[in-house]
Amino acid sequence: MTNLTGFIMPDLGPVMPEIVMTCLALLILLSELVIKRKETIAFFSIVSVAIVTYLLAGSTGTTFNGMFIADGYSLFFKLIFMLNVILTVLISVKYIVIEKVNFGEYYSLILFSTLGMMLMASAGDLITLYLGLELMALSTYVLAGFLRHDIKSNEAAMKYFLLGSFASAFLLYGISMIYGLTGTTDLHAISSYISQKGLSGNPVLTLSMIMFAVAFSFKIAAVPFHMWAPDVYEGAPTSVTAFMSVGPKAAGFAVLGRVFLTAFGAARIEWTGILIPIAILTMAVGNIAAISQTNIKRMLAYSSIAHAGYILLGIIAGTSEGMASVLNYLFIYAFMNIGAFAVVIMLRSEGFKGDNISDYEGLAKTHPLAAALMLVFMFSLTGIPPTAGFMGKFYLFMSAVSAGYTWLAVTAVIFSAISAYFYLRIVMYMYMKEPKTAVQLSASPGIALALAITVIAVLLIGVFPSKVISVARIAAGF
Repeated sequence: MTNLTGFIMPDLGPVMPEIVMTCLALLILLSELVIKRKETIAFFSIVSVAIVTYLLAGSTGTTFNGMFIADGYSLFFKLIFMLNVILTVLISVKYIVIEKVNFGEYYSLILFSTLGMMLMASAGDLITLYLGLELMALSTYVLAGFLRHDIKSNEAAMKYFLLGSFASAFLLYGISMIYGLTGTTDLHAISSYISQKGLSGNPVLTLSMIMFAVAFSFKIAAVPFHMWAPDVYEGAPTSVTAFMSVGPKAAGFAVLGRVFLTAFGAARIEWTGILIPIAILTMAVGNIAAISQTNIKRMLAYSSIAHAGYILLGIIAGTSEGMASVLNYLFIYAFMNIGAFAVVIMLRSEGFKGDNISDYEGLAKTHPLAAALMLVFMFSLTGIPPTAGFMGKFYLFMSAVSAGYTWLAVTAVIFSAISAYFYLRIVMYMYMKEPKTAVQLSASPGIALALAITVIAVLLIGVFPSKVISVARIAAGF
């Protein structure tokens, strides 16, 4: 028994946060039967995430024969996921009451989706990666269609499911090709086999990398696999849109970095040639298409697409500094994007959606604090100092320059300048137009706390960026 115990406990140590998250998510799902106050379930969700976050600090090592890796890289991403959950729950409490979808399974689905993201970040094997991706995706499909009485929400869930299924098929095809070529699904074993056999340039390997690029591009909403994002972002509940804009995107970049830099490291020239046009198209389409949007959720969807293009620069750089800039930017992006969606949620009230950009006319005169908060988030998304968004873009673009992609960094700067138009248009509507209707804000303690956390983080990281980037550099040394 002693030997058996000694064998099992170290094996379960690295995966303990995921085990605890699974148990707590199931418990919260069942608590719907006995707890009538859904605010209590929301509180338990946050406590659950806090417990898992605490457990993350001690979960390092590999388990299940290297299929699951708990290292600094995965830990950093999991902290982003935990932050995403906490902020999402805080902005959801009153919003789902207004939308009349105040069901306990809402919080449980968020935790299950996050569990899938955690598995993706720790995947040391393509099978683990696929299991995590499907758990995340299936939960998110349901969340996107959570407004069952809204035809747009139903449409969003259907589009997300159908296109997500195609992406999964591409991923499975890529996995099968890699397994047929190398005889393994272990990322490190794939890397060793490609190096030893000199497979760089092999057409089967190149085709498999294209399959992986397609699948991951869908998850991060990169062009030309972005078609689902505007419709899903608009149709899904706004709190779910905020959740999707950070969590699944970060999980997509987690596996993109792990797979391409670890498994396909020896074929860097090939996959760089695949990702560069994707990055350029993503920045171009995201920023240009956002200009014509009149719905703020669709505008933020195209904004999210454009930011995926910027973040790809860190992956393309192929260096530890490039990956550190990716981690740093995703951490910053969580604050500024969820903060922006929190302001959008505040405008939602009974009989008033507040989704149109014109709804922000004169907001500075009627609700100056809300306008000031939105101004900070718009400045940060644009990349205007001294906000965190500026520092995030600075490190991303400099990592590309250091890797010899100066022209790509210049291209990104040009598209970032274009983005100023549609971000600052919101500011113009708030400060330079007269209010047409009296907008009633749906503030709540949860939204107030989320906004306080996000705006302080955006300003603090913008002024003192060294701490986050230092931790990101340590985590990127996987």
